[in-house]
Amino acid sequence: METPVRTPKAAPVSAVGIVAEYNPLHNGHAYQIKKAKELSGADFCVIAMSGDFVQRGAPAIFDKYTRTEMALLSGADLVVEIPPTFAVSSAEDFAACSVAIFDRMQVVSHLCFGSEHGEIAPLLETAQVLVQEPEEFSAVLKRELKLGRSFPQARIKALEQLPLSASVPGSLLSAPNNILGVEYLKALIRRNSPIIPITLKRLGNGYHDISLSNVAPSASDSSGCYPLETPLGESCFASASAIRNALDTLSNNSSSPNSYADPEQTLKHLVPDSAWKLMMRCCPVFPNDFSAVLSYRLLELLRQNTDLWLFGDVSQDLASRIRRQIMDTSSFEKRVESLKTRQYTYTRISRSLIHLLLNITKEDISARKGHDYVSYLRVLGFKKQASPLLAQLKRAASLPLITKTADAAQILESQSLQEFYNDLFCSHIYESTAGLKEGGQRTNEYTHPLVIL
Repeated sequence: METPVRTPKAAPVSAVGIVAEYNPLHNGHAYQIKKAKELSGADFCVIAMSGDFVQRGAPAIFDKYTRTEMALLSGADLVVEIPPTFAVSSAEDFAACSVAIFDRMQVVSHLCFGSEHGEIAPLLETAQVLVQEPEEFSAVLKRELKLGRSFPQARIKALEQLPLSASVPGSLLSAPNNILGVEYLKALIRRNSPIIPITLKRLGNGYHDISLSNVAPSASDSSGCYPLETPLGESCFASASAIRNALDTLSNNSSSPNSYADPEQTLKHLVPDSAWKLMMRCCPVFPNDFSAVLSYRLLELLRQNTDLWLFGDVSQDLASRIRRQIMDTSSFEKRVESLKTRQYTYTRISRSLIHLLLNITKEDISARKGHDYVSYLRVLGFKKQASPLLAQLKRAASLPLITKTADAAQILESQSLQEFYNDLFCSHIYESTAGLKEGGQRTNEYTHPLVIL
């Protein structure tokens, strides 16, 4: 009797996860992917990326498939989508959903994020305090809130009163990447996740810095990454905000997105060559492009007498303010400015309007949180050489994998399927608006292929 031939099982592979928006992808992002693989020793890099709308409450400047291709060309191996419900959410929910995605994949060994501080220990100590909320912290927090401080300011004051390590500065939570990094760590702690966090120090322009005055062209290596170890290399890392601002300014100088004024001296050296070529093929999208569809949506909600405070991030007071201004035919950005007060930040109002536009209600958010933020993994693209990672993901993940839109009805249960259709609705809003601006036919979610390189 012949002994049956057994096919050996594939050796398990590891992946480092990065949460991103790539709005748009630039040299700093490419550098992070490269360093994340080096520091973690992982075989592959997985990106959990916001889809067509991003956390600050705005449409992404380029569609999710274009940004997926940018990521894969810059060193990523697999890109999955963060559902719009949490892609356009508070830092806490955005981070909790992203970490849930990586944790439930069960192939991600490390999570790499950028931070202004650049060291994991102080961020981790801060996260542990915020998760545990010791009595002395809660007491100071309540006192400072009663004094009229905003929650972020009160939280910083409360942290300053605790006997933390000397390496934890009181101002740690005043920097945007530190704040998001602490939220990732809080999510890992709450899940008791085995994923190991690592952080890279953010260099170059600040997160909100829209200036390009201190960046200059430099020679890059073959991957398009500029080495941070040199001052000249650091000068080629502008913020995504600065790049979006420059694209907005330059694109408004012409009706054609391919005729930017002197791109060699403004933007080209700030992004990898592969990303630049994709950018030149695309028409950038900005919040004001959604002004008409937002106005229609608000008028329709008014006609239906729908309570606006039912939607995510909309308080009853903000709902009243929005309702009083519904008839104003202003742009998206001017509408935000007219609603902005000391109580409501620009980002909070922007997210509120996007939630109204995309029909994301508090009930939807609560329901998704109730089943751990995500009910499926939506793959946007991957590299062919990452097939061992995909094979292991299919075996190990505790979530169904969606690689083809048409298959979702056979794969997902009723509640998950409805959530999937809601997510498609958000993408269709984006694609229809971008298509009108571009003046051409856009591929919809049912016919758009995965990005495979």
